[in-house]
Amino acid sequence: MLSGIAPAVADELPPVAVEDFVYPDADRIYAERGIRLTTGDGNMLLADCGSATGLIEVWARDVYHPFCFSVKGATGRLAMELPAVYGIKGNAYKIVADMTVDGTETSFDITPNTWTAVGQTADPEKRDHTLVELRATK
Repeated sequence: MLSGIAPAVADELPPVAVEDFVYPDADRIYAERGIRLTTGDGNMLLADCGSATGLIEVWARDVYHPFCFSVKGATGRLAMELPAVYGIKGNAYKIVADMTVDGTETSFDITPNTWTAVGQTADPEKRDHTLVELRATK
């Protein structure tokens, strides 16, 4: 040990960053736009519709605008709560939409670059479905 130099102690180390995958500003987005974003991998993000090409578009009943999502990278995942979803327009990715209805989860494969009926429009009983997750794979 060098004279006059104190050894470093554990309290001087910077805190460890731990990713919790919680969507940033989720409460503000919910208050402003009416969609509850919960967690994701950071590769799928809520986007302004018309801001770019290749966006995923999601339509929900009683909401008079689509919700759009961008995907970057080979895969993307975003968990959310969006009730009464009835249509999703895919992009170039393979998209799977996980939805719940009456406590049961069901999945819909979204046709690339076109509209796919999901939820109420695809359900023979016409029940409301809540979109709980979108997954994208190139």
